[in-house]
Amino acid sequence: MSRKNFRSGTNGFGELRQTVRADERPSETVFAGFRPFRNQAADTAPRRQENPFRYIIAAFQTASRKRIPMLLALSLNDFVIVDSLDLQFQPGFTVLTGETGAGKSITLDAVGLLLGGKADYAQVRGGAKEARLSALFDLSEMPELQNELREQGFLADDADELSVRRIIDAKGKSRSYLNGQAATLAQLKSIGSRLIDIHGQNAHQSLNREAAQRELLDAFAGCLPLAQEVAAAYRARQSALAALKAAEEQREQLQIERERLEWQHGELSRLAPAPGEWESLSQSHDSLAHAAELVQTAREVEDIIDGEHGLQYHVYRCQKNLESLSGIEPRFAEALELLASVEAELGEAAAAVRGVASRTELDPAELAAQEERMGELMSMARKYRIEPQELPAKLEETEAALQHLEAAADPQALEAAARERDREYTEAAERLSAERRAAALRLAEEVTENMQHLAMKGAQFAIELVPASPTAHGLEHVQYQVSANKGSPLRPLNKVASGGELARISLSLQVAAGRHTRIPTLIFDEVDTGIGGGVAETVGRALRRLGAAHQVLAVTHLPQVAACGEHHWQVSKNSDGEQTVSSIRVLDEAGRTGEIARMLGGETITATTLSHAAEMLANAAERPHSGTEAV
Repeated sequence: MSRKNFRSGTNGFGELRQTVRADERPSETVFAGFRPFRNQAADTAPRRQENPFRYIIAAFQTASRKRIPMLLALSLNDFVIVDSLDLQFQPGFTVLTGETGAGKSITLDAVGLLLGGKADYAQVRGGAKEARLSALFDLSEMPELQNELREQGFLADDADELSVRRIIDAKGKSRSYLNGQAATLAQLKSIGSRLIDIHGQNAHQSLNREAAQRELLDAFAGCLPLAQEVAAAYRARQSALAALKAAEEQREQLQIERERLEWQHGELSRLAPAPGEWESLSQSHDSLAHAAELVQTAREVEDIIDGEHGLQYHVYRCQKNLESLSGIEPRFAEALELLASVEAELGEAAAAVRGVASRTELDPAELAAQEERMGELMSMARKYRIEPQELPAKLEETEAALQHLEAAADPQALEAAARERDREYTEAAERLSAERRAAALRLAEEVTENMQHLAMKGAQFAIELVPASPTAHGLEHVQYQVSANKGSPLRPLNKVASGGELARISLSLQVAAGRHTRIPTLIFDEVDTGIGGGVAETVGRALRRLGAAHQVLAVTHLPQVAACGEHHWQVSKNSDGEQTVSSIRVLDEAGRTGEIARMLGGETITATTLSHAAEMLANAAERPHSGTEAV
């Protein structure tokens, strides 16, 4: 039998730890303080299903004074070295600590996957068939995102919460769902980018790349959508120029090619394959195809348990026989207790399979219609030697090619189109340049101020926009420049900054950008690398101040940063000789003192380190975390 051990903290939450033998699978996981829930079956997601986070939501809404957009809950099953883990998140600044190798970044890796990150078979826990990840977001005060989700059919009119679910099988293939409905990775990425911003532990290394510098500036300026518009306009411009050049170089064979494309476009248009249609049909077909088998099996099992001479009947007879003799033989009492437990569990099992049968729909007509449509798509895909899900792209490809050929017959039209695309690109790129110039001054001023509080007195930060030929990224190169010492000339960042300075400059940039972002949840994964002492304390206070306007989660190895957290989670790794599992527990005041003492002194914790840890926590609580102090 699997063993579960829970220790509650004084804050009403507690440690979540589950250890199981290698040949067992956990059936249910409980986060201390909440009722348990079971994960929905992954293979066939119904269009509307009961929210698995309902108990956590209820507890959170009861405790919260005011709802804000944030990450509410995260559930992991069979992910890396986590067998089963359910977490509730809170507003403000939460720190995540633990020994090296304990798995602090596993939680953040899971969040990255739920935001559309690349899946890999190695992310499935050894011996498991699949990894299951779920997250719940509160979309309060995010009307634009709510409207977009409603337009796509992912959010009901009266709802403001979003459940994101992803399942990865042992071959590395994955399925994604938004509020129980199948979704593409592109949809996960688009929606996730507006919910969570992850600052990785190697962010300072990427600062040497112009692409990272440009993206951070555009994010600070709030012009990432405009940058995407410029990139699209550039592609359209280049396509128009290429079409004009191609038309001038070759005129032969155009009519033959045009007839071929018209015929292809005609049959593809009549089929009208929609993006995501094949994936949706495949999932729905699997559910309908097995509906009869599911219902029959569920009813058979229910009859075995609860039938006229089923298991319940025999358990009842055993109870009656033992009860008649329990007065003579008291030792039968233990057997009666076990039988009562069996009776209750059999009742739950019968109710569970009964629920499956009642919720499973049998629709032969719909199944036949889906099979006919899938046959049409497969036949057309074989004809073009592509996969069925690639048919929409093939239709777009033939449309674009046909438009090129039609335009090629009219050079003047091609020239006019090229001029129009160039005008559209230039207009968008000039607007982007203006926004970048204004934002560059503000960002440089904030970062310079922040650097003064990170042991870089007298340092200066600047952003130079160097004019360039038209590219997909605009009309200029973005170059970060720094003067590490007062009086020194500004030089490119990658020419003068040491590793430690680069880490501090990166942190200054991320904190400055975080203050202006509309993204509700900010995650910092060991971004405090390369700092310590008073600088680390300053960083901790800065992250806590960010937590006043955002939900902030930071993985840290510095006790000074950990002491500034409003909430503290500890990650640990345990092994029973058969398997290794990672667990997380929420620390109360005594737990925080012990963990910070460990971070200060290593494995040997003395009265001195405990006293120092308590003092750090007291100072962090007493010192104001708002105001005008930079970083």
